[in-house]
Amino acid sequence: MKDMPQLGMGTFRLKGDEARESVSKALEVGFRHIDTAQFYDNEAQVGDAIKTSGLDRSELFVTTKVWHESLGDAHFIPSVHESLEKLKLEYVDLLLIHWPYPGNDISLESYLGNLAKAKEQGLTRHIGVSNFTIDLLEKAEKVLGKGEIYTNQIEIHPFMQNKKVVETCKEKGIKATAYMPFSVGKVMKDETLLRIAQNHDATPAQVVLAWMEKRHIYAIPSSTSKVHLAENLAYGGVHLTDSELALIDDLDNGDRIVNPDFAPDWD
Repeated sequence: MKDMPQLGMGTFRLKGDEARESVSKALEVGFRHIDTAQFYDNEAQVGDAIKTSGLDRSELFVTTKVWHESLGDAHFIPSVHESLEKLKLEYVDLLLIHWPYPGNDISLESYLGNLAKAKEQGLTRHIGVSNFTIDLLEKAEKVLGKGEIYTNQIEIHPFMQNKKVVETCKEKGIKATAYMPFSVGKVMKDETLLRIAQNHDATPAQVVLAWMEKRHIYAIPSSTSKVHLAENLAYGGVHLTDSELALIDDLDNGDRIVNPDFAPDWD
């Protein structure tokens, strides 16, 4: 069973032809993990790009996420079938709960039970969560059992490092996956990151990805540019010193970007 690559391509906010073309470019330059979600409304375009890439299914790692409006018993499994139909795949490699359910009418136990059912039915190889707090991770682990939660996908970038949640993930053997790793472009303007990038003849984005790998954090940045996609994939050539890693660690100021009204009480 294929492991999740350290670097994936995120598709949040990519729609229509742009989504299809961006995923095609990502696969062409060598990305093998593509991350989408029911809510992004681009699963069909992601599926088109995968289908026309000519790549063998076994080479790819595909993630999608169940939106909270589909977490009830009547909708959960049908929504996953619908996602697979759009993606033109028989299974995804990773299925996530996109957000913890914000109301009281669907219990955590019931929707995590449905998530486990999707895995039992072969609709996904791995299961996990997204935007889960420490408290919710504890509860989810009790429901699903130790070792079942493959990842917790959360906002992580140099200015919002989510250290407590990342630490909890590590303790539990859950991969921490960073969405918004470039802080919607803010990393490209940060003086510290620009200086470190200059030292390595690299981009600030490459520096952030190299730092994340050292901190055992997976990343799914989004890009529509073939040049940027190729640059991101080449981050492995950047070898940061301990003092550079420490400088990046010090950039953390809790600057959270994603905070919808249905978000849980963050740690």
